[in-house]
Amino acid sequence: MAFAIAVPKIVSVPVLGGDPFPVHRIYCVGRNYAEHAREMGHDPDREPPFFFLKPADAVVPSGSIILYPPKPKDYQHEIELVLALGNGGRDVPAAAALDLVYGYAVGLDMTRRDLQSEAKKLGRPWDMGKGFDESAPCAPITPVAKCGHIAKGAIWLKVNGEIRQQGDISQLIWSVAEIIAHLSGYVALAPGDLIFSGTPAGVGAVKKGDRLEGHVDGLTDLVVTVG
Repeated sequence: MAFAIAVPKIVSVPVLGGDPFPVHRIYCVGRNYAEHAREMGHDPDREPPFFFLKPADAVVPSGSIILYPPKPKDYQHEIELVLALGNGGRDVPAAAALDLVYGYAVGLDMTRRDLQSEAKKLGRPWDMGKGFDESAPCAPITPVAKCGHIAKGAIWLKVNGEIRQQGDISQLIWSVAEIIAHLSGYVALAPGDLIFSGTPAGVGAVKKGDRLEGHVDGLTDLVVTVG
């Protein structure tokens, strides 16, 4: 079939021992660790999960030099466990939600906190604070067949070799299955969707030249440099 313009390339994430994983959409869960919710000034015991989106081409592979965004005042890191969906569905019950997961990866939800904070104050969308270019670095996906389903284990981020964020996957307010179940009540999930599951406390600013190393037990580490 002919198209009016050049067809955009398919964005993908490497898979350990397999073919690349094509990215359909990127969903992110806000404030899904209690301590992070508190550090952002919110009560983690009073709100259901909420979601925002990043464009598929915000994905950046591990080993990359990521763009330091233009006109930044507060460019921050958020380390996360990423769910890669191999199946889709709508209104998926939590008991069946893990059947949708193809694998897991380590990801970074890079955030322009200045723009996000301004948008919050004015009641505006977060798009420019969350969905900008190269805002979703992602390590290779480990299939469930190799790592099993991840419900616990250390998650941390180092900046220039020093620990900035640290927690455990078991501290998620909403579990992997619950995240999928809630999200599928709003949209029809599809193969190729990535879900960033939330970040532990300790988010902070980065600058040009910083080396970010992210880790979740049982998965391949994520390493990027801010350029």
